[in-house]
Amino acid sequence: MLDKKNLDFEKLGGLVPAVIVDDNSGSVLMLGFMNEEALEKTLESKKVTFFSRTKKRLWVKGETSGNFLNLVDIKSDCDNDSLLVYVNPVGPTCHTGDYSCFGVEKNDSDISFLMYLYELIAKRKKEMPEGSYTTRLFKEGENRIIQKVGEEAVETVIAAKNNDREEMINEISDLVYHLFVLMNEKSIGLNDIVNCLSERHKPKKN
Repeated sequence: MLDKKNLDFEKLGGLVPAVIVDDNSGSVLMLGFMNEEALEKTLESKKVTFFSRTKKRLWVKGETSGNFLNLVDIKSDCDNDSLLVYVNPVGPTCHTGDYSCFGVEKNDSDISFLMYLYELIAKRKKEMPEGSYTTRLFKEGENRIIQKVGEEAVETVIAAKNNDREEMINEISDLVYHLFVLMNEKSIGLNDIVNCLSERHKPKKN
Protein backbone atom coordinates (compact mmCIF):
# COMPACT_ATOMS: atom_id res chain seq x y z
CA MET A 1 0.00 0.00 0.00
CA LEU A 2 1.37 3.42 -0.98
CA ASP A 3 2.03 5.74 1.94
CA LYS A 4 1.44 9.18 0.41
CA LYS A 5 2.23 11.04 3.62
CA ASN A 6 5.89 10.03 3.61
CA LEU A 7 6.60 10.80 -0.05
CA ASP A 8 9.37 13.37 -0.48
CA PHE A 9 8.23 15.83 -3.16
CA GLU A 10 10.69 18.50 -2.06
CA LYS A 11 13.88 16.79 -3.26
CA LEU A 12 13.05 17.63 -6.91
CA GLY A 13 11.16 20.83 -6.33
CA GLY A 14 7.69 19.34 -5.85
CA LEU A 15 8.05 16.40 -8.22
CA VAL A 16 8.82 12.70 -7.97
CA PRO A 17 9.89 10.49 -10.90
CA ALA A 18 7.39 7.79 -11.81
CA VAL A 19 8.63 4.68 -13.63
CA ILE A 20 5.75 3.09 -15.57
CA VAL A 21 5.70 -0.71 -15.74
CA ASP A 22 3.38 -2.98 -17.74
CA ASP A 23 1.72 -5.10 -15.06
CA ASN A 24 1.18 -7.92 -17.55
CA SER A 25 4.77 -8.32 -18.74
CA GLY A 26 6.91 -6.45 -16.20
CA SER A 27 8.37 -4.34 -19.02
CA VAL A 28 9.35 -0.71 -18.36
CA LEU A 29 7.23 1.55 -20.57
CA MET A 30 8.24 5.11 -19.76
CA LEU A 31 9.40 7.63 -17.19
CA GLY A 32 7.29 10.60 -16.14
CA PHE A 33 6.99 13.01 -13.22
CA MET A 34 4.19 13.55 -10.74
CA ASN A 35 3.46 16.28 -8.27
CA GLU A 36 1.04 15.72 -5.39
CA GLU A 37 -1.97 16.77 -7.47
CA ALA A 38 -1.03 14.42 -10.32
CA LEU A 39 -0.66 11.54 -7.88
CA GLU A 40 -4.04 12.27 -6.31
CA LYS A 41 -5.72 12.41 -9.71
CA THR A 42 -4.03 9.16 -10.73
CA LEU A 43 -5.30 7.40 -7.61
CA GLU A 44 -8.78 8.87 -7.98
CA SER A 45 -9.31 8.35 -11.73
CA LYS A 46 -7.24 5.14 -12.06
CA LYS A 47 -5.65 6.68 -15.17
CA VAL A 48 -2.00 7.68 -14.89
CA THR A 49 -1.63 11.45 -14.74
CA PHE A 50 1.67 13.31 -14.91
CA PHE A 51 2.87 16.87 -14.38
CA SER A 52 4.30 18.22 -17.63
CA ARG A 53 7.49 20.15 -16.94
CA THR A 54 7.30 21.88 -20.32
CA LYS A 55 3.59 22.77 -20.33
CA LYS A 56 3.53 23.40 -16.56
CA ARG A 57 0.25 21.55 -16.13
CA LEU A 58 -1.25 18.16 -15.39
CA TRP A 59 -1.74 15.82 -18.33
CA VAL A 60 -3.46 12.47 -18.44
CA LYS A 61 -1.41 10.02 -20.51
CA GLY A 62 -3.62 9.23 -23.50
CA GLU A 63 -5.84 12.30 -23.24
CA THR A 64 -5.31 13.02 -26.95
CA SER A 65 -4.25 9.62 -28.34
CA GLY A 66 -6.58 7.42 -26.31
CA ASN A 67 -3.58 5.32 -25.25
CA PHE A 68 -4.33 5.48 -21.54
CA LEU A 69 -2.33 3.84 -18.78
CA ASN A 70 -4.89 2.19 -16.51
CA LEU A 71 -3.60 2.06 -12.94
CA VAL A 72 -3.05 -1.29 -11.23
CA ASP A 73 -0.75 -0.40 -8.32
CA ILE A 74 1.79 2.15 -7.11
CA LYS A 75 4.82 1.54 -4.92
CA SER A 76 7.41 3.96 -3.56
CA ASP A 77 11.11 3.24 -3.22
CA CYS A 78 13.04 2.93 0.05
CA ASP A 79 13.81 6.69 0.14
CA ASN A 80 10.19 7.65 -0.63
CA ASP A 81 11.31 9.93 -3.46
CA SER A 82 10.34 7.93 -6.56
CA LEU A 83 7.45 5.75 -7.70
CA LEU A 84 6.98 2.46 -9.49
CA VAL A 85 3.60 2.55 -11.24
CA TYR A 86 2.08 -0.70 -12.50
CA VAL A 87 -0.41 -0.28 -15.33
CA ASN A 88 -2.49 -2.01 -17.97
CA PRO A 89 -1.58 0.01 -21.08
CA VAL A 90 -4.14 0.73 -23.78
CA GLY A 91 -2.24 0.75 -27.08
CA PRO A 92 1.39 1.87 -27.48
CA THR A 93 2.92 4.02 -24.75
CA CYS A 94 5.53 5.97 -26.72
CA HIS A 95 4.54 8.95 -28.89
CA THR A 96 6.44 7.26 -31.74
CA GLY A 97 3.90 4.45 -31.71
CA ASP A 98 6.25 2.00 -30.00
CA TYR A 99 5.15 -0.22 -27.15
CA SER A 100 7.78 1.28 -24.82
CA CYS A 101 9.75 4.53 -24.78
CA PHE A 102 12.85 2.41 -24.06
CA GLY A 103 12.62 0.26 -27.18
CA VAL A 104 11.38 -2.80 -25.30
CA GLU A 105 9.51 -5.16 -27.60
CA LYS A 106 6.05 -6.30 -26.59
CA ASN A 107 5.72 -10.06 -26.22
CA ASP A 108 2.06 -11.01 -26.47
CA SER A 109 2.85 -14.63 -25.66
CA ASP A 110 4.60 -13.74 -22.41
CA ILE A 111 3.83 -16.23 -19.64
CA SER A 112 2.81 -13.29 -17.43
CA PHE A 113 -0.43 -13.13 -19.43
CA LEU A 114 -1.59 -15.98 -17.21
CA MET A 115 -1.36 -13.66 -14.21
CA TYR A 116 -3.27 -11.00 -16.12
CA LEU A 117 -5.99 -13.52 -17.01
CA TYR A 118 -6.27 -14.71 -13.41
CA GLU A 119 -6.57 -11.13 -12.14
CA LEU A 120 -9.12 -10.27 -14.83
CA ILE A 121 -11.28 -13.19 -13.68
CA ALA A 122 -10.92 -11.96 -10.08
CA LYS A 123 -12.07 -8.52 -11.24
CA ARG A 124 -15.08 -10.06 -12.98
CA LYS A 125 -16.02 -11.84 -9.75
CA LYS A 126 -15.82 -8.59 -7.81
CA GLU A 127 -17.64 -6.36 -10.31
CA MET A 128 -19.93 -8.93 -11.99
CA PRO A 129 -20.40 -6.96 -15.25
CA GLU A 130 -23.46 -7.84 -17.33
CA GLY A 131 -22.91 -9.81 -20.53
CA SER A 132 -19.72 -11.51 -19.30
CA TYR A 133 -19.45 -15.29 -19.56
CA THR A 134 -17.28 -15.25 -16.44
CA THR A 135 -20.00 -13.37 -14.56
CA ARG A 136 -22.53 -15.97 -15.67
CA LEU A 137 -20.37 -18.79 -14.33
CA PHE A 138 -20.02 -17.12 -10.94
CA LYS A 139 -23.78 -16.50 -10.80
CA GLU A 140 -24.52 -20.13 -11.69
CA GLY A 141 -22.43 -21.17 -8.73
CA GLU A 142 -19.77 -23.55 -7.57
CA ASN A 143 -21.31 -26.78 -8.88
CA ARG A 144 -21.59 -25.40 -12.41
CA ILE A 145 -17.98 -24.20 -12.33
CA ILE A 146 -16.79 -27.62 -11.14
CA GLN A 147 -18.87 -29.26 -13.88
CA LYS A 148 -17.23 -27.08 -16.55
CA VAL A 149 -13.74 -27.96 -15.30
CA GLY A 150 -14.67 -31.64 -15.56
CA GLU A 151 -16.07 -31.23 -19.07
CA GLU A 152 -12.98 -29.37 -20.31
CA ALA A 153 -10.68 -31.97 -18.72
CA VAL A 154 -12.51 -34.78 -20.54
CA GLU A 155 -12.40 -32.88 -23.84
CA THR A 156 -8.65 -32.34 -23.35
CA VAL A 157 -8.15 -36.08 -22.84
CA ILE A 158 -10.19 -36.88 -25.97
CA ALA A 159 -8.16 -34.43 -28.06
CA ALA A 160 -4.96 -36.01 -26.73
CA LYS A 161 -6.16 -39.52 -27.58
CA ASN A 162 -6.99 -38.31 -31.10
CA ASN A 163 -3.50 -36.82 -31.49
CA ASP A 164 -5.11 -33.53 -32.56
CA ARG A 165 -2.54 -30.91 -31.56
CA GLU A 166 -4.64 -27.87 -32.52
CA GLU A 167 -7.65 -29.18 -30.64
CA MET A 168 -5.47 -30.00 -27.65
CA ILE A 169 -4.26 -26.39 -27.52
CA ASN A 170 -7.86 -25.14 -27.67
CA GLU A 171 -9.09 -27.56 -25.01
CA ILE A 172 -6.14 -26.96 -22.68
CA SER A 173 -6.78 -23.20 -23.01
CA ASP A 174 -10.44 -23.77 -22.08
CA LEU A 175 -9.37 -25.97 -19.16
CA VAL A 176 -6.89 -23.41 -17.82
CA TYR A 177 -9.48 -20.64 -18.01
CA HIS A 178 -12.12 -22.68 -16.15
CA LEU A 179 -9.53 -23.78 -13.58
CA PHE A 180 -8.78 -20.08 -12.95
CA VAL A 181 -12.49 -19.47 -12.43
CA LEU A 182 -12.62 -22.35 -9.95
CA MET A 183 -9.52 -21.09 -8.17
CA ASN A 184 -11.11 -17.66 -7.77
CA GLU A 185 -14.33 -19.27 -6.53
CA LYS A 186 -12.30 -21.16 -3.90
CA SER A 187 -9.98 -18.21 -3.10
CA ILE A 188 -6.87 -20.01 -4.34
CA GLY A 189 -4.25 -17.71 -5.85
CA LEU A 190 -1.71 -18.44 -8.56
CA ASN A 191 0.99 -17.93 -5.93
CA ASP A 192 -0.48 -20.80 -3.93
CA ILE A 193 0.06 -23.12 -6.90
CA VAL A 194 3.53 -21.75 -7.65
CA ASN A 195 4.58 -22.13 -4.01
CA CYS A 196 3.29 -25.71 -3.93
CA LEU A 197 5.17 -26.66 -7.09
CA SER A 198 8.28 -24.88 -5.85
CA GLU A 199 8.21 -26.80 -2.56
CA ARG A 200 7.99 -30.08 -4.45
CA HIS A 201 11.15 -29.27 -6.38
CA LYS A 202 13.27 -28.32 -3.41
CA PRO A 203 16.10 -30.78 -2.73
CA LYS A 204 15.10 -33.30 -0.11
CA LYS A 205 17.08 -33.19 3.11
CA ASN A 206 18.88 -36.36 4.09
